[in-house]
Amino acid sequence: MSMKTKLLIFGITGDLSTRKLLPALKEIISTGDFEDLSIIGVSRREVNVAELLQSSLVNADLENRVSIFSMDLEAADDYHKLSEYVALGDDEQLLAYLSVPPQAATSIVDHMGEAGMNTSNVKILFEKPFGVDLQSAEDAIARTGRYYDEDQIYRIDHFLAKEMAQNIVTFRGGNALFGHIWNNDSIEKIEVIASEKIGIEGRAQFYEQTGALRDIVQGHLMQLLALTLMDIPADFDWNTLSQRRLEALQAIQPADPSLAVRAQYDGYKDEVENNDSFVETFVALQLTSSAASWQNVPIYLMTGKALNEKKTEVRIHFRKFHEEQSNCLIFRIQPNEGVEIDLYTKKPGYDRQFEKQKLNFAYPEDTVLPDAYEQVIVDAIHSRKSLFTGSEEVLRSWQILQPVQEAWLADGESLRTYPQGSTLDDVVA
Repeated sequence: MSMKTKLLIFGITGDLSTRKLLPALKEIISTGDFEDLSIIGVSRREVNVAELLQSSLVNADLENRVSIFSMDLEAADDYHKLSEYVALGDDEQLLAYLSVPPQAATSIVDHMGEAGMNTSNVKILFEKPFGVDLQSAEDAIARTGRYYDEDQIYRIDHFLAKEMAQNIVTFRGGNALFGHIWNNDSIEKIEVIASEKIGIEGRAQFYEQTGALRDIVQGHLMQLLALTLMDIPADFDWNTLSQRRLEALQAIQPADPSLAVRAQYDGYKDEVENNDSFVETFVALQLTSSAASWQNVPIYLMTGKALNEKKTEVRIHFRKFHEEQSNCLIFRIQPNEGVEIDLYTKKPGYDRQFEKQKLNFAYPEDTVLPDAYEQVIVDAIHSRKSLFTGSEEVLRSWQILQPVQEAWLADGESLRTYPQGSTLDDVVA
């Protein structure tokens, strides 16, 4: 590692930190490559470090690396004390990981900036969502920009850091067979889906403020779509990935509300104790791109909770010459990461009968894929920004969705309901 790193985690006792960040840090440190990494947790209350690490099952691995600073996140003076505690040297870098709700994150960044914790060796890591609509995203970006340059800001969408999401780029760019046919001459339609079996799992307050469009579509699905549509030139450089995704998003036309479906699973209103809730747990959108290579290719984004199966995947449907052909290529993002192609083959035997088989790429069973949170922390340490969302990408995603958001705000009657355990197709039908 080129520079000593201090990782400052706001919200170290929270769910994300204990379930994801601390275990990810355990794995990162176990590689032996990050001897100069120390962790400072920020908490409103006194915290017993050993008990905290015990609850994350990382006790022995991190105990010598972690210290806790207790402070009032609303008190400006406490940020000056925090700055003194961190004592950042000129030869060190500070990563401030904001594992807190968006409103709190913006306030923390203001206070850090005002306390002078915004020198060029400071990086800010934001968790999604980045705003709740176009206006709030513009406001947050402008506000953060008062103290921090864009190159100091790392907006985390952990789907981008998943191994198979990165593999979409590698698969497309590294295999001549698919490079030749990645356009509207050969591709009939594209589907990007994220289906979940679970409901809102006790997160009533969060979900009532968010809904599926903000929670999954604006970030995860838009980013997977951008990876699918973007140009990959022969001399592709991973450092240009954010710009390439942005160019793909800029060509996508604002969503047509008349082609959008929103729905809510039966029982949701009881879970959130709000009989008047219009919050959607299911979204289906149909989009189009004005890019020359994607004109007239319908693009479908679909996500829902309390459905019949858990899966996130990108499906590419190729044009058929006749109905008896197979035509689907699937990138499986989760679970069972891999690539799958439908193939027709001749059945063994004397008769000329055909059957559909699957040509599969999957990682060997003993392969341990890096967790997405490990990837984003390591990339932030090394100043690699390709897997982080740029401000222009955030704003363009909200611009695409704005017509649908406005239409749904004005019209509650378009909300459908669906039985728990439904399929995606059932809800859309």
